[in-house]
Amino acid sequence: MNEEFVFRLPDLGEGLTEAEVVGWRVAVGDPVAVDQVVAEVETAKAVVEVPVPYEGTVAVLHAEAGAVVAVGAPLISVAAVPGRTEQHRTEERAGSGNVLIGYGTGRPPAARRRARRSRTPEAAAGPVAPRVISPLVRKLARRHGLDLATVVPGARDGVIRRSDVERAIGAPAPVADTDTDADVDVVPLRGVRRAIADKLTRSRTEIPDATTWVDADATGLVEAKDALADRGVGLLALLARICVAGLRRFPELNSTVDVAAGEIRRLGYVNLGFAAQTDRGLVVPVVRGAHRMSAAELGAELSRLAGLARAGTLPPGALTGGTFTLNNYGVFGVDGSNAIINHPEAGILGIGRIVDKPWVVDGQLAVRKVTQLSLTFDHRVCDGGAAGGFLRYVADCVERPTTLLADL
Repeated sequence: MNEEFVFRLPDLGEGLTEAEVVGWRVAVGDPVAVDQVVAEVETAKAVVEVPVPYEGTVAVLHAEAGAVVAVGAPLISVAAVPGRTEQHRTEERAGSGNVLIGYGTGRPPAARRRARRSRTPEAAAGPVAPRVISPLVRKLARRHGLDLATVVPGARDGVIRRSDVERAIGAPAPVADTDTDADVDVVPLRGVRRAIADKLTRSRTEIPDATTWVDADATGLVEAKDALADRGVGLLALLARICVAGLRRFPELNSTVDVAAGEIRRLGYVNLGFAAQTDRGLVVPVVRGAHRMSAAELGAELSRLAGLARAGTLPPGALTGGTFTLNNYGVFGVDGSNAIINHPEAGILGIGRIVDKPWVVDGQLAVRKVTQLSLTFDHRVCDGGAAGGFLRYVADCVERPTTLLADL
């Protein structure tokens, strides 16, 4: 007789206590292999894959897609293959299984690779559950006997909404009005969106921030970017290198405040965060050890992390430990922003769009490429002199990138 095992959502690390089931890759009755990915869950840090430590047949899926599951709560039950039970118990005692991909495992990487290679395509492939967040959408689909797997989401985020279901069943589109019967798209505040909300609220509550800004002639910066394009150095990499050099001159801004201890801790290293907009919302990947990197090295790491962020595969460790943040909101076509500090950091540098504007050069009016730079800083770590000094240094480097040579 097969023995049924209940696999519970494992300890996620990073202080996380729950995760939302984004989708299932298996269904009841499907065969599964040891370490086969069975679900995709979204934590407050990232979207990660969940492997199951049993071989057998799926007996129960304990949560629907869109449900929030607490750490330690049942996730999936597997009717184990006879003869595999004791082997699993031995592996589990040795540290195998029961971890999320991206959070580490007790088994060596080679062993995990062998396990993955041993799976058959039939065992590894499973139906991808549709991503539905609202229970009202599920109820509407059930009422009309509609299989959500056949519904094509209209939004880029892949979430199936009420309008998608109504389109699939041929219902007339709702007429917008101002009464309580109007269509409302309810999006639960969970996962990454909840983490962003919590962090920004805490920043506004705890940090007495101030903002200062300056316009700068970025013509020289654009020319430097063009000259270094073949070395993989883009605009963001140059701005990151300038930012790091500025923090070396004004270490007050590379600090954190410990209120309980009554201390300001100036950090001797720079872990540079950068804001990245993704389909799942705003995330801030962190370039660790940015103070040791050249512009080319920064460019490579920024590109790598941005790619992982867009794919939703950033490991949780890549989203923590930042000491200062760089925010290039100019990519959205705006000039300025009163940015919110990424708690518990002490500052965030913002860069607006670079546009052609009239500018006085050597007493003559000329058309130059101009940008607005803004610095939001924690007024507890420094006064306006240090903040203004940092921003002026950054502006000088933007206008004359060769200024960086003095700090190499």
